[in-house]
Amino acid sequence: MTKVFIDGSAGTTGLRIADRLKKREDLELICLPEEVRKDYCARKDAINCADIVFLCLPDAAAIEAVGMVESRTVKVIDTSTAHRVNDGWAYGFAEIVGKDKIASSRFVANPGCHASGFISLVAPLVKAGLLHKDAKLSCFSLTGYTGGGKKMIVEYEAGGEAYSAPRQYGLTQAHKHLPEMKKVCGLENDPCFCPVVSNFPCGMEVTVPVFKSDLNCGMEEIKNTYKDFYTGKIVRYSEENESGFLSAAAMAGRDCMSVSVYGNEDRILLVSRFDNLGKGASGAAIQNMNIMLGVEETKGLII
Repeated sequence: MTKVFIDGSAGTTGLRIADRLKKREDLELICLPEEVRKDYCARKDAINCADIVFLCLPDAAAIEAVGMVESRTVKVIDTSTAHRVNDGWAYGFAEIVGKDKIASSRFVANPGCHASGFISLVAPLVKAGLLHKDAKLSCFSLTGYTGGGKKMIVEYEAGGEAYSAPRQYGLTQAHKHLPEMKKVCGLENDPCFCPVVSNFPCGMEVTVPVFKSDLNCGMEEIKNTYKDFYTGKIVRYSEENESGFLSAAAMAGRDCMSVSVYGNEDRILLVSRFDNLGKGASGAAIQNMNIMLGVEETKGLII
């Protein structure tokens, strides 16, 4: 039976992973008592006794945890930002980098939530030669508050005027997801990125507007590219909407993602919708684990 340890199991991503995995009969979860959950030696022992380790930690703690690895067989999935652009790590977006890359890796960096939406829309078009690599793109991303961790969850659930309306952040254009967005898509420029958190718990909607001048194709070719590129069960092309509206919470509670194309031939909207804790975090991490273990990639996920 595969032994799994979640380092940082008390955080929102870790809790969602644990909830998905505790129903699995093919896995054994290594759980530390609360009093030693942050103890260095206890964590190190658990890491090296496991077959799969999920790191659901801040960047510095994730780097420390990787330094604890001594076992030559343990495989690590890091959900932090720490290793996403490191050459020694596989980038954990299976539909973009390929399942073989993840299956053959011991160290996998789970994508960021905002980055997942952007990359799902842009990377296939750059790969197909339909979107110019030097395009100066913008990206608007609307997310539920659970992606901000326990402190933000408490703030939103306590209410108050400041939390009653959407709030834009990342105002300095130095958001931590930008390096992976640029590198994985093969872009020459960082996008102008506008993340917004709003007062709903789970869900994410990422929009990348493009002008005809940035493209070597029209809308139909973009749609067909997505249909041909996303043929699996987790990410798929969809033209569904809610009577002309697009809810950012449409995929809440699920581990899949939909990509869509709207607009007109001059101004095109590329839209990705998913759960910020699903394909945007915990769901992607479990998908990566399944691929690394050689089992059905959707096992234990809600699709």
